[in-house]
Amino acid sequence: MTPRPESSGPFPEQPAEQRRAEPPVPTPARKKAAAKEAHEKKAVAEKAAAKKSAVKKTVVKKTAAKSPATKAATKKAAAKKTAAKKTPAKKAVARKTAVRDTTAAPGPAAVQSAPPEMEIAVSPAMDAADRERLLGGTHHAPHSVLGAHPVPGGVVFRVLKPYALAVTVVSGGLTVELHDDGDGFFSGLLPLREVPAYRLLVRYEETVQETEDAYRFLPTLGELDLHLMGEGRHEELWTVLGAHPMTHQGVRGTRFSVWAPNARGVRVAGTFNFWDATAHPMRSLGATGVWELFVPGIGEGELYKFEITRPDGSKTMRADPLARRTEVPPATSSIVTSSRYEWGDAEWLERRAEVPAHRAPFSVYELHLASWRPGLTYRQLAEQLPAYVKDLGFTHVELMPVAEHPFGGSWGYQVTGFYAPTARLGTPDDFRYLVDALHRAGIGVLMDWVPAHFPRDEWALAEFDGRPLYEHEDPLRAAHPDWGTLEFDFGRREVRNFLVANALYWCEEFHIDGLRVDAVASMLYLDYSREPGQWTPNEHGGRENLDAVAFLQEMNATVYRRVPGVVTIAEESTAWDGVTRATHHKGPSGFGGLGFGLKWNMGWMHDTLQYMSHEPVHRRYHHGEMTFSMVYAYSENYVLPISHDEVVHGKRSLVSKMPGDWWQQRADLRAYLGFMWAHPGKQLLFMGQEFAQGAEWSEAHGPDWWLLDPHYGAEADHRGVRDLVRDLNTVYGHTPALWQRDTEPDGFRWVTGDAAEDNVLAFLRYDGDGSPLLAVCHFAPVVRHDYRIGVPDDVPAWHEVVNTDAGRYGGGDITNPDPVKPEPQGRHGFPASVRLTLPPLATVWLRPA
Repeated sequence: MTPRPESSGPFPEQPAEQRRAEPPVPTPARKKAAAKEAHEKKAVAEKAAAKKSAVKKTVVKKTAAKSPATKAATKKAAAKKTAAKKTPAKKAVARKTAVRDTTAAPGPAAVQSAPPEMEIAVSPAMDAADRERLLGGTHHAPHSVLGAHPVPGGVVFRVLKPYALAVTVVSGGLTVELHDDGDGFFSGLLPLREVPAYRLLVRYEETVQETEDAYRFLPTLGELDLHLMGEGRHEELWTVLGAHPMTHQGVRGTRFSVWAPNARGVRVAGTFNFWDATAHPMRSLGATGVWELFVPGIGEGELYKFEITRPDGSKTMRADPLARRTEVPPATSSIVTSSRYEWGDAEWLERRAEVPAHRAPFSVYELHLASWRPGLTYRQLAEQLPAYVKDLGFTHVELMPVAEHPFGGSWGYQVTGFYAPTARLGTPDDFRYLVDALHRAGIGVLMDWVPAHFPRDEWALAEFDGRPLYEHEDPLRAAHPDWGTLEFDFGRREVRNFLVANALYWCEEFHIDGLRVDAVASMLYLDYSREPGQWTPNEHGGRENLDAVAFLQEMNATVYRRVPGVVTIAEESTAWDGVTRATHHKGPSGFGGLGFGLKWNMGWMHDTLQYMSHEPVHRRYHHGEMTFSMVYAYSENYVLPISHDEVVHGKRSLVSKMPGDWWQQRADLRAYLGFMWAHPGKQLLFMGQEFAQGAEWSEAHGPDWWLLDPHYGAEADHRGVRDLVRDLNTVYGHTPALWQRDTEPDGFRWVTGDAAEDNVLAFLRYDGDGSPLLAVCHFAPVVRHDYRIGVPDDVPAWHEVVNTDAGRYGGGDITNPDPVKPEPQGRHGFPASVRLTLPPLATVWLRPA
């Protein structure tokens, strides 16, 4: 097998014969050495015999020029020694070479020979124990034995190059061919005073490569980095772990580093060594558990993995936990990468921190990138998605998880590459391009983030170094009962560091505006989906996962401190106290807040969809399902989510949840959307629901865009719903009453919440100046004329701004076209009232004329 060149290097490839030239001009030291050798010419045989001690394995030829007589005597002695050995051994030969050394190394004159009287007392050959550990992949300090090291008698060179036929050291104007010790090991002892700058000339069957020696370089990680990692406080962990192209000691290459504290040894394998890790053992950097190696001459595009020797001696090949780029699944290798992207969203980033999310318009379009327009890349999506979302008036998109995942059917919620955007759609810089395009269109980007668990794939995080590492060591705590995955060990500082830094990574490196944190409830409770006996109470006897609480608090506090304008959103389905309360404020439970900016209102979603699923004649008995959310509406900062989870796995699409015929289903859907957009809280709608797709979503084919084809007979019905969504967003964005005081009780007032017999709800929303918007929701399939609604008496007239029954939306076009003036007849506790025509199954918005 002929390995590929490890580095093209600054030197032209040429046969060794062409690199040799005349001996160097003798210096005084060399003249002295030559004279001494001439004087001791008769004693060569005795010296050769005396070297049968600890140094008999090495034949060192003096670097000075010698007379013909001296050369002949030396060759004769070397020939006798070679004949006496069972394994043929090559002489270490010093020659001048024409090869130019471009490093900052001293020239030929600076390569100083050791004085001839210095006793040679060290064998250059690898110690048997070190040799065994290197070949077995269990050496913690390969740099201590490989490379060049000063020893009594000179400088010893040791190289591990499997498949090489010969290895020559090139230093300044000299070349020294090392002895072949077998199994890919080469060694030699040069009578030098100090370690010179050098390169290696490696000869294989069909090529000669000139390369740097990976084992001549100092560590690339400093004491501060190691200290912060040891404390679990390195907030830019992605800059020190993983694979990073860099210039180190004046040489271009890639630094590899990985955390594997239980490993007996770690080596790096990849395309640059034909996936044979033997030649690239990594060094352990003390008690941190971090292994590191700088490999010169390789850069972006190389595939790699870490070969880990487990505590039991077995080996496993693992993808890099901090890989910033991966192969396209199902391939699993990590890829060396760096970013050259130049952002164009500085204005957006500066503006986004002006108003906190809970006081700003916040209307979210959730989508699965891989299936929104199947087959499009990140850059192709950047040409279509921003325009579509902007046209519909959404302020943000929420991307289902984009971190790399092996199984597309998980929709991204079982992550193996926490630091890598999925390669299915392009490179990391391509994903940056998409985010940038959305920002330049004025659209914020939220991303689903999954710190709760990870899959068991044997090439990823599970028992990464042979023992539980990222997962909890207790099997009951580690195994997620619902998804067959493993839960992170939130009590381990290095694991918390991995996740906190990951949150920062997406926000800082990809300019993500918010993280929707998945499955928070499964993290908070020790007994989540577990039966009695399957969980152990915490130190206080409770069921709260104190480690997860501490992690979420640290993550939120760190993100808000470092990245102004970013929002974190919890998908939390229980009544946990203080999800969106600041971490330093304790609540009735004694816990500080979790520190999220917003929380999904799962209760609102379940209750209201349950109400809408009933036939209108039965809704009077379930009226409380529409009003109950206001009992706790101000306990947290809420998002009202109609997400992907509600339109899959037999739950039916949003319009298909509605009862009745096609007309009634669409009318109910439109009325529900009008109610949703007027209700306190932010809005989130999953793709396809904006145009009343009838089928459940499938990641295999995405939304049914053909429903909007003008040639399709029912196209107008679907386009009408989409037009309504556009108008809801437009009016919403221009009406501060609908978003400015979402989290303040004074921003909402019931007009009537108990008209169950009529299936009517009516309420007022107020902005910071007290300007109101009146929303009236009618969930019965009849027209109600002159329906009296109480209103304040300080508004001279009301103007209808949204009516979900309008003809352009596909409704019956029963509207209130003229301004409606209050009458001095009190109603619903107000001093005045208006008479409205309520369309069937419709929501009407009115604001001061």
